[in-house]
Amino acid sequence: MSLAKAKEIVSGNPVAVFSKTYCPFCVSVKDLLSKLGATFKAVELDSEKDGSEIQAALAEWTGQRTVPNVFIGGKHIGGCDATTALHREGKLVPLLTEAGAIAKTSTA
Repeated sequence: MSLAKAKEIVSGNPVAVFSKTYCPFCVSVKDLLSKLGATFKAVELDSEKDGSEIQAALAEWTGQRTVPNVFIGGKHIGGCDATTALHREGKLVPLLTEAGAIAKTSTA
């Protein structure tokens, strides 16, 4: 059930961040996405009644037990380090744009 819920969240949102409210790495990723103007769904696992089950299902699905656990366009990206590394390499905004999380800018 928790795996189905996680997959539904991932497939139903251009960007999904499985997070915990008190995690500084989660805050960093959510701040970065907000600064970039990305639309994203944050699921605070420490606030969800089935949060620990969802986290266990994510670990089974992705091999990653830690948070944040980031998905863009239905693809597993990883955690804070992976997400910020993509941004440093100039690859995050194109991924977000392709997923529909950031509006395409016109090149007029």
